[in-house]
Amino acid sequence: MEHAVRGARVNLFDVLPLFRLNVGDGSFFLDKAAVISRDPADPENFAKQNVGIYRLQVKGPRTIGLQPVPMHDIALQLTVAEADGQDLPVAIALGNDPLVTIAAGMSLKYDESEYEMAGALRGEPVPLAVGPETGLDVPWGCEVLLEGRVLGGRREFEGPFGEFTGHYSGGRKMPLIEIDRVSYRRDPIFESLYLGKPWTEIDYLVGPATCVPLLHQLRAEFPEVQAVNAMYTHGLLAIISTRRRYGGFARSVGLRALTTPHGLGYCKIVIMVDEDVDPFNLPQVMWALSTKVNPAGDLVQLPNMPVVALDPSASPPGITDKLVIDATTPVPPDARGHFDQPVTDRPETGEWVRRLTAMLSDRANGATRG
Repeated sequence: MEHAVRGARVNLFDVLPLFRLNVGDGSFFLDKAAVISRDPADPENFAKQNVGIYRLQVKGPRTIGLQPVPMHDIALQLTVAEADGQDLPVAIALGNDPLVTIAAGMSLKYDESEYEMAGALRGEPVPLAVGPETGLDVPWGCEVLLEGRVLGGRREFEGPFGEFTGHYSGGRKMPLIEIDRVSYRRDPIFESLYLGKPWTEIDYLVGPATCVPLLHQLRAEFPEVQAVNAMYTHGLLAIISTRRRYGGFARSVGLRALTTPHGLGYCKIVIMVDEDVDPFNLPQVMWALSTKVNPAGDLVQLPNMPVVALDPSASPPGITDKLVIDATTPVPPDARGHFDQPVTDRPETGEWVRRLTAMLSDRANGATRG
């Protein structure tokens, strides 16, 4: 709150050191900002106040293009506002507590608060302030706060942008934000995020924040689920390990993953593995794929399913076939294959692996010191 500019005096180029991330980007983008908005139909419900990270294209001194994927909470809120002929007030916070950024990138349910999640990660409540222009709850201590409105019914061309998929996403007509007030600290720090062909910072930021909500959402209905690896390209591919109640159970869990809040727009390929396969251990996953899968009965392909339009394989943008690969061991009444005589390790194998690993580690550390 040390400095503030309002109305026609707003000029984002005077405050932010904007630059292109990739050579083919259509303009300057804000890609690590927390965008805060409320449910127009239930504005006093704190849990429905959304805090999300969306790509924001700076289009002019006080205008920003917003890309809300239809499955995103802010897109649902904008739909309600536009149905009533209203704009949607938003606040855009740059330079935040890292835990606010992590929570803003999580695929939580619509009525789950990102601020409360960030507080859970902190072990204490997240300090908040009130946006002086919008009245929205904003992260206390952010470096720059932009406040304005998503203009109802207004669309302008936005893009292209070098996206998390490692490909340019092209351009489309997207909503437009008009900025009414800029508040900023003296000599603010401009926080940005590089993304492009994986692995980049966004994969480490969004990957873990995708695995955990998917795990909890699946376990709420299927406690047999052991672990979820959704680290790859924002969860376009997810690997899930589970125990099996009966034949066909694992692929049913895979189908449910496609309809979680995150899975609707992102999970395109789901690989199901047994509970003794670590989904984060790719050699184990590849072993399961190469020995457990019979394409004749273990592939479930769903045509014309929704996916984020940024997926370069989508055709048309936003539509794709989705695939569940069942790489689990068949259990009754599914009697396919010959899996009744698995090879097991000798009892002392685990201890030898531990000892040999320790010896190799000590040798490597000695070589480093030498």
